Amino acid sequence: MIVLALIVMSSGVIRYIGNNRIAVVEKLWSLKGSIKSGLIALNGEAGYQPEVLRGGLHFFVPFQYRLHVQSLVTIPQGRVGYVFARDGRPLGPDQALAANIGDVDFQDARGFLIAGGQKGPQRKILREGAYAINLAQFVVVTKDAVFALKLDRDEMVLLDQMAEVIEERDGFEPVVIKDADDQIGVVTVHDGPGLQAGDIIAPTVGDDPQDKASFHNSFQDPEAFLAAGGRKGRQLMVLVEGTYYINRLFATIERIPKTIIEVGQVGVVVSYTGNAGADTSGEGYRHGELVENGNRGVWADPLLPGKYAFNTYAGRVTLVPTTNFILKWETAATGSHRFDENLAEVSLITRDAFEPTLPVSVVVHIDYRKAPLVIQRFGDIKKLVEQTLDPMVSAYFKNIGQTRTLIELLQDRSRIQSLSSEEMKAKFALYNLELQEVLIGTPRPSSKGDDQIERILTQLRQRQIADEQVGTYERQKLAAQKERELREAEAKSKQQTAITESELSILVQQNQGKANLARSEQEAEQTRTLAKAEGDRIRFLGEGEAKKVIVLAAAEAERVTKVGLATAEAIESQVAASGGPRYQLARQVAERFAEALETSGVDVVPKVQIQGSDGGGGVVQALLTLLMSDKLGLPLSVENAPAEEEEAA
Repeated sequence: MIVLALIVMSSGVIRYIGNNRIAVVEKLWSLKGSIKSGLIALNGEAGYQPEVLRGGLHFFVPFQYRLHVQSLVTIPQGRVGYVFARDGRPLGPDQALAANIGDVDFQDARGFLIAGGQKGPQRKILREGAYAINLAQFVVVTKDAVFALKLDRDEMVLLDQMAEVIEERDGFEPVVIKDADDQIGVVTVHDGPGLQAGDIIAPTVGDDPQDKASFHNSFQDPEAFLAAGGRKGRQLMVLVEGTYYINRLFATIERIPKTIIEVGQVGVVVSYTGNAGADTSGEGYRHGELVENGNRGVWADPLLPGKYAFNTYAGRVTLVPTTNFILKWETAATGSHRFDENLAEVSLITRDAFEPTLPVSVVVHIDYRKAPLVIQRFGDIKKLVEQTLDPMVSAYFKNIGQTRTLIELLQDRSRIQSLSSEEMKAKFALYNLELQEVLIGTPRPSSKGDDQIERILTQLRQRQIADEQVGTYERQKLAAQKERELREAEAKSKQQTAITESELSILVQQNQGKANLARSEQEAEQTRTLAKAEGDRIRFLGEGEAKKVIVLAAAEAERVTKVGLATAEAIESQVAASGGPRYQLARQVAERFAEALETSGVDVVPKVQIQGSDGGGGVVQALLTLLMSDKLGLPLSVENAPAEEEEAA
């Protein structure tokens, strides 16, 4: 009996707590009495104590304490936990969550309460890990469990509702925005002061990392956000790609697509927030105001092709095509941009009272630099088309229709199209548009049963057929003529070989004659040239020879003269030596006769002597006599001959 009493007493004094658990200490009685207010006894009163017991053996005064053993608060990887404080200062009238100023540690219940911690849901959240938290003071709500010391059934219902709200907002997991999704997160803050009058969205605050006191790191630090002047409501600042641990009771996240501007477009921004900027459109433009980017109004510079993290709650981006686009005034045709989905054919009344409809297409271009002016003036492209371009184009072609008959409208289509393109360019330019081309279709009947246009077209076709037949006959006539010429050509071609050979023969002979003529002319010219050259040569040689002869003759004459003078002097001397001319002549004759006899080899004494009858010297004597008488100029006398001979001897 005594042993049993000891066991009972010892069970109230010594307790073991596992290392994976904690124990909330409840003091059943105290000399200081019970706590006057709140839940946690900070001064040793009876009630829940702020400190928890960790693993191991613990000793207590019997019958004074009760231990509430609880599990450690465990938050898995990639999850967050929300803290609800049961004790502390009450929330302010403008607060939705309790403030956590400074470095708050929920594992220190005494420090939390002494620092002025507030009761209710906390702004600070718990990240991954295990926490030894006093679950009498705090309730931790996670995705898989609610860690709390159950005190009241109604309180647990409230905590379960809190968990459901967090689950609906995906608040137990971080906000993950992937680049591949082309999304951004629009943040709506549910705590803090409200927006100022006139604001529809909270301005950006606390985005400077250099300012540690106000940098809230994309709403992950609620206290820094509020310290920077942040206000509740939808925020201008958005979340881009990344992972964010945000208290979903403090702020909710709405995912919206990025603003994607494709090539061939620009985005004109109409901002709903910002400062009131100065008008940049100029004094002469009174269709609205353009402001610098970032101010409230139409931004002067459009967004060029690309992806933008633009908060569409803070403004509107109107896409304006910068490539050529076609507007079709045709009921059954609509472009991909659908600017012309409400357009129909233009109804005309022609000069001859027909009422056709005319399909029209207009090719338009908008300069990207003028896109803000267009949006500023008309709001969007569709309003521009329906409220301005449709009436203008329809009225223009109605005026054109009244000046022409239906047939003229059909036949002058090309000229009307060219004329309208030129005239309407100036009209489009007034609206900051560039008209590239106007295309006109074929007029159509205004109703299904109307066949007047078809009858006109039938008449035109019959007229064209008749014109074509006339043309056919003319061509057939021409073909017959050409056929005759072909036959003649074929007949000629059959004799073409002979004709060709004869023509070639003529050509060959002509060429040979020309060659011979050229050769003869060349030879004649050569002969003339040679003859002239030879004549010149002979003339030059003759002149030279003549001069030579003249010189030689002069020299010879001078020589002969001198020789003759010398000879004469010699002869004269010889004559004088010989006793006179007669004796000199006889002597010379005798010398010449002797030389002749010596040269001829004639015998001086003839072998046969012929003597005359008179007993004279014979023939030789007679010849000498004749010679001497001739040379001396003496008369021949037969009677004197012998005496002369004797005298000569």
